[in-house]
Amino acid sequence: MTDAQETAAASSLRTTGGAPPDDGGSADSGAPTPLLEPREGIPPVIADEAALAEVIAAFAAGSGPVAVDAERASGYRYGQRAYLVQLRREGAGTALIDPVGCPDLSALGEALSGVEWVLHAATQDLPCLREIGMVPTRLFDTELAGRLAGFPRVGLGAMVEGVLGFVLEKGHSAVDWSTRPLPDPWLRYAALDVELLVDLRDALEKELDRQGKLDWARQEFDAIASAPPAEPRKDPWRRTSGMHKVRRRRQLGVVRELWQTRDRIAQRRDVSPGKVLSDAAIVEAALSLPMNVQALAALNGFGHRMGRRQLEQWQAAVDRAKALSEAQLPQPGQPVAGPPPPRAWADKDPVAAARLSAARAAVSALAEELNMPQENLIAPDAVRRVCWEPPAADEEAVADALTSYGARPWQVEQVAPVLAAALAGQGA
Repeated sequence: MTDAQETAAASSLRTTGGAPPDDGGSADSGAPTPLLEPREGIPPVIADEAALAEVIAAFAAGSGPVAVDAERASGYRYGQRAYLVQLRREGAGTALIDPVGCPDLSALGEALSGVEWVLHAATQDLPCLREIGMVPTRLFDTELAGRLAGFPRVGLGAMVEGVLGFVLEKGHSAVDWSTRPLPDPWLRYAALDVELLVDLRDALEKELDRQGKLDWARQEFDAIASAPPAEPRKDPWRRTSGMHKVRRRRQLGVVRELWQTRDRIAQRRDVSPGKVLSDAAIVEAALSLPMNVQALAALNGFGHRMGRRQLEQWQAAVDRAKALSEAQLPQPGQPVAGPPPPRAWADKDPVAAARLSAARAAVSALAEELNMPQENLIAPDAVRRVCWEPPAADEEAVADALTSYGARPWQVEQVAPVLAAALAGQGA
């Protein structure tokens, strides 16, 4: 056994409890230990059905929670599909699965149904896991657990170091995971990401229990596991970086046409849209409204490296937008469901603005007392909705309103009293 393997094997000695959020140290009094190798070495990548069947049998026969992670190729490929799935479970060891070779992992998901899945920042990975048939019925999110427990840094590396006393090498987090074959250093990194995830889960569970927040965390985890897939964004082109500079409807039409053209090309070529045309270039063209290809080529983002044919397709998109009738042009703003942006409250309704100020102060004080971020204590949108159209300023009415806006029972129990008091103080 190597020194690194001995260190990893000794991790159970370090998971007797979570590190207090503000002590700046790990559960061990010594310096953190680099975690260099998976304890059983780098497992082979599973890329065919026969090997996958063996993994499914092994993980179905394992015990305890299963650590799950996924690697995407954000910034390189179109969409957010998974290009590697990592799992680890007691009795089964670690598995690295290639979803390109094994695109349907529903049998694995079914084999792990009812088992608690341990993920870090679960909402980031669940969409791409769902695409390949892996949907948890129970989960434990170590990042969210860290937030609820009050840890100031909740990235996986920071949590593993602060709680367990090990240093994870994070140099390959932003690589192109669609690369084949995947290099050994990348596979080592991927295997180590699930190496101590269950150990971290156990330590955080103890810390949450110590703080009296374990039931709160379980409610949050259940809400994530039971949430339906997110609805597609309406008018995703409006999220183009730099859109705040675009004021006129005709210019908005150019942004929409260029964005949609870019998206079709990126999807066809399976590359990140930013590699086809930058957001900055789209906004530049919208503001300039170039008359022809020569004028377009003079703009930032449409330089000499772009061929004539490419320039013509972008100019054609600009021309399509310029040819739209007034009725076909997009409106400057999106219809907003619910209250207006808070910055507009003072002008639209000064009394509501005062309610919001008092409510925010009350929620901020409670979050500080409970040692957690305000947004994890209660969704800011729920607070805004209660303040914009306030119920009766009593605790029961406020509790009902928060529940209707999706607050979990623990959030309602904690927030309703202070919010009701804040509204009562403002004469709501």
